[in-house]
Amino acid sequence: MDKLVIDGGVPLKGTVPVSGAKNAALPLLMATIVAPGEHRIANLPELADVESMLSLLGRIGCPSLMGPIVRIDTSRVAWCEAPYDLVRKMRASVLALGPLLARCGEAHVSLPGGCAIGVRPIDQHLRGLEALGCEFQMDNGYVHGKVKALKGAHMRLDMPTVTGTENILMAAVLAHGDTTIENAAAEPEVEELGAFLNSLGAKVEGAGTATIHVQGVTSLVPATRPWHILPDRIEAGTYLVAAAITGGDIRCENARADHLAPVLDVLRAAGCGVETGDDFVRVWRNGPVTPVDITTAPHPGFPTDMQAQLMALLSLANGSSQIRETIFENRFMHVAELLRLGARIDINGNLATVHGVPELSGATVMATDLRASASLVLAGLAARGRTEILRIYHLDRGYEHLAEKLRGVGANVQRGQEGRPVTHIVSA
Repeated sequence: MDKLVIDGGVPLKGTVPVSGAKNAALPLLMATIVAPGEHRIANLPELADVESMLSLLGRIGCPSLMGPIVRIDTSRVAWCEAPYDLVRKMRASVLALGPLLARCGEAHVSLPGGCAIGVRPIDQHLRGLEALGCEFQMDNGYVHGKVKALKGAHMRLDMPTVTGTENILMAAVLAHGDTTIENAAAEPEVEELGAFLNSLGAKVEGAGTATIHVQGVTSLVPATRPWHILPDRIEAGTYLVAAAITGGDIRCENARADHLAPVLDVLRAAGCGVETGDDFVRVWRNGPVTPVDITTAPHPGFPTDMQAQLMALLSLANGSSQIRETIFENRFMHVAELLRLGARIDINGNLATVHGVPELSGATVMATDLRASASLVLAGLAARGRTEILRIYHLDRGYEHLAEKLRGVGANVQRGQEGRPVTHIVSA
């Protein structure tokens, strides 16, 4: 199993290209099912989760051809099952449910896996699809769904779940009649999915807001032009925090400042300089880190996927900060590992109090989930001495070429094998 080895204490400076967004790519790949034919997708990130989703499409009879523009042939769906051996690797596989029901009238999807950051039930998915006429049974860890004819409906979600909104949306585009989804997730990735579905001939309005209207159509067809995946706001945010935590200066190319607004507000409050343009965001820090209080919230609030990274930064603040996590109940799993690096953090339920320390010290730590892994990388970049991060397969799920990009801005980082020493590290 691979590990990441970092010799920290180097201010990172330079430019990082931001990859396509994982959380936009995964639902978009599943959405190709509802429009039979060949789809072309550009800027698809090379990630373990994307590979798993393409494998799932291949398993049900929709092969893909890799390249700068990925081609996916959904002309034939031979199998309406998302099996456990694929679904266990990532929660997003549950996004097969809505498209398969819309295309085939049935779906058999294993209950999802992925990061161990909370229960994350799919009840909102099922209730929304039931409103469209679907029926479900649970058996041996599988959700078995059937529908004779999808019918438009008016529904209000109990909470603005991103994947739940996406699953319902992908089914509603082929329902008979109109559908309204209230209290929908408003993340940029949901807006991206709505735009992609419209490029196939769907009639979706309001995607990216709390209320989505869908006028059902009888059929969809692949777009005539390749679809370009939007940039990954969480990847960009992580590299911008890398500039802040090391006292460096990083410019993220192909980054959307409007998608990063709550993160940039926190970085400004923490004492960082911020510059934005049409397709870039730059962050630098020269002075001390200022304490900041953060509460995670659905978009447009502060994203839970950036909570761990900002906690790493605030562990070096000149004072105490409070971070309240309102989305996932187990998303402070990285705290124990940050403590090993010298951080001082107290946990009380969903509230973390981060007491800033003068410096962090390198140690061997273990990643527990995707964004926890990123927080440990950031802490290791700032720490004095060497940090070894084990179980970095989590990072491969969400960060394309992480070590290479970090070396490109001066980091002393290398991948190695657990149990084998890394004696020398050379930055780019």
